[in-house]
Amino acid sequence: MAYLIQGETGGWEVVVGLEVHAQIVSQAKLFSGASTAFGAAPNNQVSLVDAAMPGMLPVINEYCVEQAVKTGLGLKAKINLHSVFERKNYFYADLPQGYQISQYLLPLVGEGTVTLGMPDGSQREIGIERLHMEQDAGKSMHDQDPNRSFIDLNRSGVALMEIVTKPDIRSAEEAGLFLRKLRSILRYLGTCDGNMEEGSMRADVNVSVRKVGEENYRTRAEVKNVNSVRFIQQAIEIEAERQVEAHESGAGVVQETRLMDSARGETRPMREKEFAYDYRYFPDPDLLPLDLTPDYVDAIAADLTELPDDKQQRFVTDYGLSAYDAGVLVADRETADYFERVTHATSEGGKTGSRDAKMAANWVTGNLFGALNAAGLSIAESPVSADALGKLLDLIADGTISGRIAKDVFEVMFETSRAAGDIVEEKGLKQIIDTAEIGTVVDRVITDNPDQAEDVRAGNDKTIGWFVGQVMKATSGKANPQAVNELLAKKLKG
Repeated sequence: MAYLIQGETGGWEVVVGLEVHAQIVSQAKLFSGASTAFGAAPNNQVSLVDAAMPGMLPVINEYCVEQAVKTGLGLKAKINLHSVFERKNYFYADLPQGYQISQYLLPLVGEGTVTLGMPDGSQREIGIERLHMEQDAGKSMHDQDPNRSFIDLNRSGVALMEIVTKPDIRSAEEAGLFLRKLRSILRYLGTCDGNMEEGSMRADVNVSVRKVGEENYRTRAEVKNVNSVRFIQQAIEIEAERQVEAHESGAGVVQETRLMDSARGETRPMREKEFAYDYRYFPDPDLLPLDLTPDYVDAIAADLTELPDDKQQRFVTDYGLSAYDAGVLVADRETADYFERVTHATSEGGKTGSRDAKMAANWVTGNLFGALNAAGLSIAESPVSADALGKLLDLIADGTISGRIAKDVFEVMFETSRAAGDIVEEKGLKQIIDTAEIGTVVDRVITDNPDQAEDVRAGNDKTIGWFVGQVMKATSGKANPQAVNELLAKKLKG
């Protein structure tokens, strides 16, 4: 799925690598006990360590280490038992220490892989170069006063995982697929909530282009701190087009950091891209090397949750779903859990059974998703619980209502959160299964439409469908469709 740009001198291939900053789910920061809750008033969640007061020493949050190791395992990556925290020296007004505690030469997590399911059914593997832990900086606010900027240090010291890909991504679409897959994995693991709107997941996008067939990489530019999948895809396409024009004009591409201006649809220079030696990395003298034992890592691995790829394969094998339907269901853990609760029935006597999984998948991805999208709700906010939807499917399976009536019942359920059985009883929606009663309606419809009846007898079977519609209309959709079809065939075709 390479994104090729046709320039004046021929075709150009896009090469993309991502540096994803994922905030670790933890109640406390990486080196202090200050809260990480989102939305607090400025500078209300700042410890003396976060504010870099003299004499303050960082203390590693073990839970954050566990979360990072868990993420590395979820990315099928190597866990380095020995890693080192280093000081990355640079000046920002919202970086009170004058350096960031990060990892460089010896990160906690090494190479891994994320497998993407492509739209054409194929798979693409995107390599993970490394995952390292680091503390976040504060936030500069430039829109509070016309003459001054303000600093909020609530985010200072929050634990981040920087997940760096190899330059394996070849299009904006692949970048979008990767980010959604990565976010899904992180949410399954419970290590990052992936909420890009709140800044808990954002990415630096490294883009370069090269002539089709060229093996070496050309100079790349970095688009900094993009906080939505849509903007990341937009940044890749815009920056790639800019670089092709720069190469073909003879100006060339400068290694620099750029900012994305989504309103204008352009990237703008921010500063020349620093090299590692510009940051003067050296081991933080206040922190000992992080040494883990194999038993520690094995214990985390043993408690690892079922991840999207494994769950998708199980849904295909155990439930007989297509790879596509299974992929849609497992993309979000709450959706997968909801689907599985729908498929598992419990009788009044406490016995458990299984409902039709394909029917359940169709209702979840079709009717439920449609209603939720229209209402702007997540599946966790659904007015129709998994158990309630399952009970509706039971009424279809036992012939109490037809599939068409079930759609009307579902709409009422979604609006009122009432049980399907109560709605069916109140509105008198039970399916007519008495063949004598249905036969009376069928006879009347045939008598009232002699031309169409003759058309069927002359061999036009398609007209039977028209008769089915007339019978269903006459019974307000309550006649059993199978019985209607059988009676019409018998009476019209002998």
